[in-house]
Amino acid sequence: MLAGTGLTVAAAPAAHAAASDAVAKLPISSYSGLAVDSVHQRVYIADQRDGQAAGTVLVYDFQGQKVAALPHPGPVSGVALSEDSATLYVGESGRVVTYDTGTLQQTGAHSAAYDTCGRQLAYAGGTVWSTDAYVFQSYQCATATTSLDTLTNGTVSRTGWNDVGRLQLAPGARGRNRLLMGQPKESGAANPFLASFDVSGAAPVREAARRFADGDGKGALDLKDMAASPDGTEVAVADATAGTRLLNAGDLSDAPGQYQALPAGAASTAVAFSGDGKYIARGAQAAGSTPDLLVQSADPADGTPPLEFAFEGSLDGTGVAPRGLAWSEDGSRLFAVTRGGTGQEYWLHVIQPPAVQYDTRFTGDLTHSPSGAVAGEPLSVRGRLEWDGTAPAEPLKVTAVREDANGTHQLGTATVRDDGTFTVLDEPDLVGDATYTVSFLGDLTHRPATDITHTVTVGKAPGSLTLTGPDEATMSEGVHLTGTFTAQGKALPERATLTVRRTDRLGTGSLSSVTVAADGTFTVDDLPRTRREVTYTVGWPGDDLHTGATASVTVYVRR
Repeated sequence: MLAGTGLTVAAAPAAHAAASDAVAKLPISSYSGLAVDSVHQRVYIADQRDGQAAGTVLVYDFQGQKVAALPHPGPVSGVALSEDSATLYVGESGRVVTYDTGTLQQTGAHSAAYDTCGRQLAYAGGTVWSTDAYVFQSYQCATATTSLDTLTNGTVSRTGWNDVGRLQLAPGARGRNRLLMGQPKESGAANPFLASFDVSGAAPVREAARRFADGDGKGALDLKDMAASPDGTEVAVADATAGTRLLNAGDLSDAPGQYQALPAGAASTAVAFSGDGKYIARGAQAAGSTPDLLVQSADPADGTPPLEFAFEGSLDGTGVAPRGLAWSEDGSRLFAVTRGGTGQEYWLHVIQPPAVQYDTRFTGDLTHSPSGAVAGEPLSVRGRLEWDGTAPAEPLKVTAVREDANGTHQLGTATVRDDGTFTVLDEPDLVGDATYTVSFLGDLTHRPATDITHTVTVGKAPGSLTLTGPDEATMSEGVHLTGTFTAQGKALPERATLTVRRTDRLGTGSLSSVTVAADGTFTVDDLPRTRREVTYTVGWPGDDLHTGATASVTVYVRR
């Protein structure tokens, strides 16, 4: 648990959040959007999406403390900020209201086509774009005709673009004059669309558009959120069915690199790039301890494990709300709105990913013990990892693999101690060379280290035999011998069968073989054929993983 916030961080390989993370229970029962003002260090959260109740825009600071509440006589929905963060735009049923973000005073109210489904707002191309849809009952909003509007010279007017369902809007990258529009699955459209518009002129001009279903109708878009990368080259889409889609912004085709899948059982709900372009946050709704939020490098080729959060219970919600993620401009803070309970409770989380990454390296060579490695017996591979910067808040983890004639074998993770040392435990099961590769994949604070390798020659495990008998025996009473057999390493698939040979003054010959009992003991009984010294020798030939063994005993035989 982190700083009393109720935020649970998932187990390795996930990194861990900073101790300064904060969480606030929001005094709202619905949620429609948030905007982050990095100039004044404020977060604006709109609560009432539709209905007849009075709405509120909540204002929090970057430490998670409530600063103000901006009440409205009727429902509010979307919020948007101008690019200079000087003006806050709030959607009402019949107006778009503006506020001075410095004073939090209302500066204007602009009449708009009446909306009963929750007005979406997005600031792009120097103006505010909004949606409106009018129905008699809220359940009709899912399939209502929704229009795209623009606020120009103090007047909200329709652009002529419209489609079915609660159309979602998102701005393109800052300064790129691009607006994104998406159609949710609940619209009933067989193949919902995603589109981008050039909004540099007086009227929006559609550029790229894409529908995702294949010829069999599979793979249709289930849109929950979308965000443009800060450099304007990519668009990330939160698809509840497909997870996170990364698209080329120019034509909305699949980007060559894609992010790893969300954890099993997690449905994508939100996505946001940090303002500095370093990170991407991917929100989800998942049960139990399955992570609901991944914070990772924005480069899908970066193999650094993500920072993972699992939101559980009444202290932090049960998952990230749709469109519930936003970053500060410098990437120093991520704001996440979570929901839980009956779906009418909401929380604001303030998360501070590390701003600096430190170098790491393996020092010295790997060593192993015991020095004579044998198949089927424990082997320890030891090494040391060194890191720059302050000591990690939680122990680092290294991963290891063994490569032998049978392929590559994953050995899991090993914890790095405070002094940097670690021990990888293994039990090689094949004779020959085994090459161990140890990796540190990094986390949000530490960069990956260059892999280190070590080759171990694995030999056969020894087998051993003991044989005891009397000093003297008689030909009439015979010879009774006892012995034990042991084989180190991997257990034998079945009980060992031993050869028995007798050597006397008449020559050497084989006797009946004996099978070793479950406890490793065996007996040999023989009637000697002649007097004087008789030597008995038992032997085991060994197998692919064990060396052979012999043992002998000499008995003086009398008549």
